[in-house]
Amino acid sequence: MTQHKGLDADRWADFDIDQQVLMIGNEMNRVSRFVDRDQGDAARLGYERVLRLTDLTVGGLPRPALLRELLRWRDVVAHLYCAQATDAALHRSAFRALLLLTPTAAKQLPFLALTRSD
Repeated sequence: MTQHKGLDADRWADFDIDQQVLMIGNEMNRVSRFVDRDQGDAARLGYERVLRLTDLTVGGLPRPALLRELLRWRDVVAHLYCAQATDAALHRSAFRALLLLTPTAAKQLPFLALTRSD
C-alpha cells in the first residue's frame, strides 16, 4: 500500500477523532467511485486504505463506547474488502454509519449521495 505508507500511530494521534473519522470518510468517498463503476480491484485497494486508517484510529481510542462501534463498523468494511463483488448498497450504508459516529462527521451527510435506491 503506497498511500499512507509513512503514516504512523504517533502522527495519526495528532488528529482528533473528528478529523480521523472525516479522513476515513474521505477514503470511503474515493471507494464510492470504484463501487459505482463495479471496479472491484480498485475498490479493494481503497478498502485496504480504509482499514489501515481505521486500525490507526482504534489503536489510540480511549472511549470504550466509540471503540466498540468503530470495531463493529470495521467488521463491515472487512466484509466489503473480502467480498467477491462490490456491493453498492452495503457500501453506502457503511459510509453513512461511519459519518454518524461523530457529530462533526455527521454534518457531511447532506453533501453526499448516500440515499440512492437500488
